[in-house]
Parts: sequence; C-alpha cells; structure tokens
Amino acid sequence: MTRHDHAHPHDAVEIEPGHDHDHEPDHDHDRGDGHGHGHSHPTGLKGFLYGIFVPHSHDAADSIDDAMEANAEGVRALKISLVIMIATTVVQAVIVAFSGSVALLADTIHNLSDALTAIPLWIAFALSRRAATRKYTYGFNRAEDLAGLFIVLMIALSSIVAAYEAIDRMINPRPMENIGWVIAAGIAGFLGNEAVAVYRIRVGRKIGSAALVADGVHARTDGFTSLAVVAGGIGVLLGFPLADPIVGLLISAMIAVLRVGTVRSVGRRLMDGIEPELLDRAEHALEHLTEVESVEQVRLRWVGHRLHGDALLRTRSLSLAEADRVAAEAEASVKERMPNVDEMAVRVTGSAA
Repeated sequence: MTRHDHAHPHDAVEIEPGHDHDHEPDHDHDRGDGHGHGHSHPTGLKGFLYGIFVPHSHDAADSIDDAMEANAEGVRALKISLVIMIATTVVQAVIVAFSGSVALLADTIHNLSDALTAIPLWIAFALSRRAATRKYTYGFNRAEDLAGLFIVLMIALSSIVAAYEAIDRMINPRPMENIGWVIAAGIAGFLGNEAVAVYRIRVGRKIGSAALVADGVHARTDGFTSLAVVAGGIGVLLGFPLADPIVGLLISAMIAVLRVGTVRSVGRRLMDGIEPELLDRAEHALEHLTEVESVEQVRLRWVGHRLHGDALLRTRSLSLAEADRVAAEAEASVKERMPNVDEMAVRVTGSAA
C-alpha cells in the first residue's frame, strides 16, 4: 500500500505533542471496509444480548504498556473474583441448609466448580512470567490461550448441564420448600457472578486478554442461570410449578447460542487472527515516518495478552546505517502508539532503481 492512500482511525491513538504529522485533520471514522470502527453491531434486543454476552473489545490493552504490569493486573483480577465467587458459594450453601432445595444445591455446586475455572487461567498467567527457553523460544504466553479454550469448553458444559437439569425437573417434578430462601440465594448467586463478570471483562479488555474476557462471560452466563432459580421460585409462588424448569431451559439455550462470539474470539487468537483496526493502527504509526515511501507488509499476532509483529517498509535508497536508524524509529513509533506491543521486527528495503 502506498503512503496516505486511505484514511486511518484515530479513536484510540493519542498523538503526542512534538510529532510532525502531515495528515489532514479531518479523517473518516465510519468506514465500512473492515479497517476501522465502521463495522456494524446488532441492534435492538439482539444487540442488547450481544452487549451482555459478547463484550466489545477492540481497544484492548491501551492502558497497559508493560507486560509485567498487565500480568499482575490479570492475576489480581483472578484473585479478587475468586474470593467473591467463594463467598457467594458459601452464602448459597448456608441457604441450602435452610431451604433443603435440591435445585439450589445443584446451583451452589455449579458456582463452586465455575469459581475454580480461575485456577487454570491463574496458572497460565504465572507461566507467562517464565523466561523463554530453547524449547519454548517465544515463552509461555500461549498457555493463556489454552486456558481460554478450556473456559469455552466449560461454558458449553454449563449450558448442557443447565439444560439437562431443566429437562429432568420437567420429567420428574420436585416440590420446592422455603421458596423465599431459594429466591434470596438465586439473587445472591446472580449478584456474585455479575460482579465477577464485570470485573473480569473490564480487566480482560484493559490488558487484551481474550481468555479473561471469556472467563467473565462465563461468570455472566452462570449469573443468569442463578437468576433462573429466582424466576422459577416466583413462578412457583404464583402457582406455576413448571416455571422453574422452563426458564432454566430457555436460559441454557440462550447461553448456547450467544457463546458463539466467545468461541470466535478465543479461536481467532489460537489461529493468530488479529483485529483489523489494530493492523490499521500499526500501519499509521509506520506511514507517518518521513523516510517511508510505502508500507509493504505488516503482520501482528497475539501471544497471550501481548502483541508481536513484523513489518516491511520501502524507502528511498539509504545507507546501511540510515536503514538501521529508520527501522529503529519505526519500531519505537509502533510501540509508542500501541503499548501492548512487546516485539516489532522491522525490515527496510530501498526503492527500485
């Protein structure tokens, strides 16, 4: 691509004072070609549900410019959310003792097992701190993507278990006792899961961790499963005992359909996919350099929650020392505008005679 042959999105790029940019001040921010934020998102009820279960995460890692800081932020999120989920499980277990609800007992065990999904992700963050070896020359950040795959499988299992329990309660109805306590426990489960979901998704977006975002979505789906206990309890109070399994079945179906977005996000990372707007951002950081005539190629890929990449730049004929200087400036320019980039290998080639 030649220099300045298309507009660039600047919504997440901070231009520091002192840089000479020869771009026009008016840029197109609403492009629909896949290179900016012009892509569409569902609206109405579908858009609302996608906003809940498929969080928008295009501006990942803008606030974290150090790999160790990002790693520490992720571990902190896991620790705090694990404590919240354990506390929620304890509250539900106490209410189970008062109510004797088999359904609530199942939900309590479910929440406990889901709280423990933080452990493989925690291990992955710990592994990412290890130095690269001769066998694993890129380090161990990919463990985070494997943990994300495990979490996606757990989301699928959650929807299957919820559907099975709902169908079983339809076939074999069981009376609910102390319904008020059951409703209270369902609300506690929803609030605990939602608090964990909000926190994990926010931190996951901040550090660029698809696995942590997926774990937050997992907590959110489990929260709505707990909320189904509330809806079912209210239905029973109103004289409709099948309300509990019907609502549970509907929510499990919704989880199964909407988890597709999470599967795509984690799968894209495993396949070295990259968000096009991040590629645009890197291209813009390279094209503004004076010596650069064109950006021939830019490649980026996520390694855990950090970015690695390379670029090929075409310039006028330069000496070896000048080419090295341009390559160093290009690497610094990308890292300045994209703090989540750890490595950026730049090659410089001269113009054809």
